Amino acid sequence: MQVSAFFALLLEFIGGLGLFLLGMKSMSDGMQAVAGDSLRRLISMVTTNRLLALGVGILVTCVVQSSSITTVMTVGFVNSGLMTLSQAVGVIMGANIGTTITGWILVLQIGKYGLPILGVAVFIHLFSKSDIWKYWGLAIMGIGMVFFGLEVMKDACATIKDNPNFEQWFQQFQADSYLGVLKCVMVGCLLTVAVQSSSATLGITISLAYLGVISYPTAAALIMGENLGTTITAAFASLGATTTARRAAYFHILFNMLGVFWITLIFRWYIQLVQFLLGGNIDMAVETAAGVVYPHTTAAIALTHSLFNIMNVLIFFPFAPLLIRMLERLVPSKQFKEKPRLTDLDPRILDTPALAVQESRNEVLKMGDGCEKMLAWLDELREQDEPDRALGNRLKQREQVFDSVQDEVSAFVTRLLAKTVPHWVADESRRQLTLVDEYESISDYLFSLDKFDRKLRRDGFRFTDQHREDMNRLSQKLMEYLQAVNAGVSRNNHLTARKTDGTSKRLKSEIKRTRKRHLEDLSQGEIPPQVNVAFLAALNAYARIRDHLETIAETVSRDT
Repeated sequence: MQVSAFFALLLEFIGGLGLFLLGMKSMSDGMQAVAGDSLRRLISMVTTNRLLALGVGILVTCVVQSSSITTVMTVGFVNSGLMTLSQAVGVIMGANIGTTITGWILVLQIGKYGLPILGVAVFIHLFSKSDIWKYWGLAIMGIGMVFFGLEVMKDACATIKDNPNFEQWFQQFQADSYLGVLKCVMVGCLLTVAVQSSSATLGITISLAYLGVISYPTAAALIMGENLGTTITAAFASLGATTTARRAAYFHILFNMLGVFWITLIFRWYIQLVQFLLGGNIDMAVETAAGVVYPHTTAAIALTHSLFNIMNVLIFFPFAPLLIRMLERLVPSKQFKEKPRLTDLDPRILDTPALAVQESRNEVLKMGDGCEKMLAWLDELREQDEPDRALGNRLKQREQVFDSVQDEVSAFVTRLLAKTVPHWVADESRRQLTLVDEYESISDYLFSLDKFDRKLRRDGFRFTDQHREDMNRLSQKLMEYLQAVNAGVSRNNHLTARKTDGTSKRLKSEIKRTRKRHLEDLSQGEIPPQVNVAFLAALNAYARIRDHLETIAETVSRDT
C-alpha cells in the first residue's frame, strides 16, 4: 500500500511540476515576444553605470520570468565582448531581485482559477489573427499553467500529510538550529540544481509550506538554498567561454554564496523580521474542505525571498569593484586571443530571440560597412604604381573573413529559426540570411577586381589610363549606391529600393556606356587581348555587384 501511495504521489507531483515548468516557459516566451523591442532598448541602456545596469537586470528578469535566462544571456554578451564585466555585475545583481517577482505572482492565491485561465488563453492564442494577441494568449496560458500546476502539486503534497511515514521523513528537515538551517539550504540548493529552475523549487516550497508539511523557517531556509542552486546554470554557461565571461559567472556564484552565508548567521532574527513585517500571523491555520492549510506562508516566503535579495544587493553593491578586482586575480587572463569566432554571436543568447536577432543584425551591418572599406582599398590599390602588399593582403583577408562570417551568421540564425519565435523575428531572420549571402557575394567580386589588376601586372600589363579613369568613375557611383543601401539596411527602411532606384539605374547606364566605348576602342587594335579580357571581366564584376545591391535593397523593402 505504501509503495502504491508513493507512486501515486510521485506521478501526481511530477505532473504538477511539469505543468508548472511548462507554464513558466510559456509565460516567458509570450512576454519576450510581446516585449521584444522593449528588451532590445533595455539592454542597449546598459552602460558602465552599475546602478542603471541594476535596473535593467530587474526589468529584464521581470519580463523573461527567469534569472537564469538573464544571467546566461549576460554571460553570453560578456563572452561576445558586447558587455563589460562591470556592466554584467550590475545586471546579475538586478536579476536576483527581478526573479523574486515569481513569488509575488503566486501570492495571488488563484490556483483554483488556473484551469479556466488556461482554457480562455488557449482560445486567444489559437484564434487571434494578431500576432501580439497570440503571444499575450501564450503568456496568459503560462500563468494559467503555473497556477494549475501549483494546485496539482498542493494536492499531491496533501497525500504526505495523510501518510505518517512521509510526514516523518519531512520532519528530518527543520531549520531549528544552525546545522538544521545549513541542511535545509543544502536541500534547496540540490533540488534547484536537479530541476534547473528556482521558480519550480519555489513553487514546491510554497506547496509544502501552505499545507503545513514544512514550517515557515524551513521554507525560508530552502529559499536561501534555491538562490544558491540557481547559480549552477550560469556556471554551465561559462564552460568554454572567455575569461571575462567566466568571471561574470563566478561573480554570480560568489555573490549568492556570500549572501547565503551572512543570512544563515542571523537567520533566526531575519525570520523574526519577516514575521514582524507581516504582523506575526504566519503560523495561523485555516480550516478548509481540503483540510488545515497555512495561507499566510505564501506571502511570507515571497517577502523572505525579495527582502533577502534586496538586502544582499544593498550590502554588496558598493563593494562590486572590489569583488571584480578579486575575480581578476582569481581568474587571470590568458596570454592568447580567446575569441573562438569571428563574429560576436554567442549561442547562449538564443533563448532570448528578440535580443539574438538584434545581435545577428549587427553582424549584417558590419558586413555592409566592410564592403565599403574593401571598395575604398580597391581604388587605392589600382592607382598605385607598386601596389601596397599589406593593403592587398588586408583586402584578401577581409574577403576570407566574410566567408566565415556568413557561415557563423547563417548557423546562428538557422538555430534561432528552429526555435519557437515570433513572426517578426522569423521574418527578420530570413531577411538576414539573404543579406549575409548578398554581402558575401559582393566581397567576392570586389576581391576579383583586385585579382584582375594583379594578374595583368604579373603578365607585364596594366589597365590603360582611360580604363582606370572609367573604373574610378564606376567605383564612385558604386560607393554612392552601396552607402545608400547600407543606410537603408541600418535604418530598416522599407523605402530603400524606391529611394535608391535612381542611383541603381545611373550606375547600370554608366556600366553600359563604358562597355560600349571600350568595344569601340577595340576596333583601333591598340588594346592587348589580356587587358581587354580583364577589363570586360571588371565591368561584369561591377554589374554583378550592382545586382546584389539591388537584391539587398529589395530584401529590406520587402514586407514579409
